[in-house]
Amino acid sequence: MLTSDFDYVLPPERIAQEAIEPRDSARLLLSNHTSYAHKTVADLDSILAPNDLLVFNNTKVFPARLFAKKETGGQVEVLLIHPVTSDNDKLWLCMIRGKVREGTLLFISETNDKCIQLQVITCRDDGQRELLFPVDCDIMALCDAVGHIPLPPYIQRDDRPDDKDRYQCVYADTPGSVAAPTAGLHFTTDLLQRLQNVGVQSAFVELRVGPGTFKPVEAESVEDHQIHSEWCSCPQETVTAIANCKSNGGRVIAVGTTVVRTLESAAACNNGTIQTWNGWTQIFLHPPIQPQVADGLLTNFHLPKSSLLMLLACYTGLERMHEIYAEAIAQQYRFYSYGDAMLWLP
Repeated sequence: MLTSDFDYVLPPERIAQEAIEPRDSARLLLSNHTSYAHKTVADLDSILAPNDLLVFNNTKVFPARLFAKKETGGQVEVLLIHPVTSDNDKLWLCMIRGKVREGTLLFISETNDKCIQLQVITCRDDGQRELLFPVDCDIMALCDAVGHIPLPPYIQRDDRPDDKDRYQCVYADTPGSVAAPTAGLHFTTDLLQRLQNVGVQSAFVELRVGPGTFKPVEAESVEDHQIHSEWCSCPQETVTAIANCKSNGGRVIAVGTTVVRTLESAAACNNGTIQTWNGWTQIFLHPPIQPQVADGLLTNFHLPKSSLLMLLACYTGLERMHEIYAEAIAQQYRFYSYGDAMLWLP
């Protein structure tokens, strides 16, 4: 299968630059193999059925963009990704905008009278860097104090203070992502309660979204693409909830592509049967692969030639995927992270 099979033309004005309020007023394109319906996310409590199960990614975006200065006074921008190893939380993998080399010292002003000194330890061939923080530095506290939310590259504006709350799912509780699992941005606490009232169940996984989620597939052949690695976890409570849902005739619906990747990673090491699992995943889901765990998918509209779009096509098939996106463009849906959503139901 060719990467060009997943290309499409999107008018620039369809790329959402601002989040809609309230969250659940976002439009929802409901689709299966034969029909469309145009709804809003707020309608989910009338669309879904008792015993259906929504699985969410409860990862939390942290303010991973830091501005630092070199000894020469030149400014650089640092995007933290994750610790290099699990046993050293002071050595971080990052991306740096600005010229640095191994040994370069960087300085971040935490307060008017306190400055944190960092050092570039390694410059990798892939352009990423390893950055060493002081032993006594509370990195998450530093990010909370002076960091910025890393908005996606297609949002053409600077981040604002309100993005710290808005570019975040209301149920997010585990910091570790540099991008939001955007399908979850549409849910409000009121909508979650209404879903519970009609018998729709909820469960959670964690996948720490990295910057690779925005990287287009550049290989000519889809199968030649080397996908990014992300850490994820599927707890026993979710495994049990999925088993109960299926035994009661309900549908398991993933809220976002990150949930699908997590569930499929947890099933891949057990012959397709989901089990408790955590670790790094590089699972790449594209046609003709058929996801084994989630029956349906609620997701935003994704970039052309992206691995996320390819994952969607595992459910819809290539031809239907293009039909859905043509319908969304014709009906002037808003695209990407702050945009509208679609729901694929079996």
